[in-house]
Amino acid sequence: MTREEALSLLKENLENKNLFKHCLAVEAVMREMAEHFGEDQEKWGLAGLLHDIDYDRTKDDPERHSLEGAKLLEEKGLPEDIVYAVKVHNHIHGLPRKSTLDKALYCTDPVTGLIVAGALIKKEKSLSAIDVPFLVKRFGEKAFARGANRETIMACSELGLSLEEFLTIGLKGMQKISAEMGL
Repeated sequence: MTREEALSLLKENLENKNLFKHCLAVEAVMREMAEHFGEDQEKWGLAGLLHDIDYDRTKDDPERHSLEGAKLLEEKGLPEDIVYAVKVHNHIHGLPRKSTLDKALYCTDPVTGLIVAGALIKKEKSLSAIDVPFLVKRFGEKAFARGANRETIMACSELGLSLEEFLTIGLKGMQKISAEMGL
């Protein structure tokens, strides 16, 4: 599946514009993670872009989230490793994170929310207005970006990354698409 086909599929399945931007952010960070680990940027980008494809339908039933998306992606012929990474990114299912792709998508999903929240509290409302030390400080504040699960973000350690390294990769990836994000 090409990126254009994936974007089209995502637009068919998501109505929420903020969720669409979230998917773009996860794609950007996953591409940056792939570069860091010497992996396939297209494949990792597709996993990030499509990870929440079922969210509009499953947001009120977290037990179904990611299972429906994985099934749809399997039906569309996406590679098994992308399908599994999408399925495993929802911690509710308790599925083991086996591959580097699985582990990367799992911790990348919530970190984008933390980074966006950091940009939004700055007067500039811009990703260029924040840096890693700022994000590390905010990470320690429980009231900040409550939806960004800290335990899930810290799963970056499964990849051998410190929080600072992970935030550096994430911020760099998201800054590359700041115009698309409106940040």
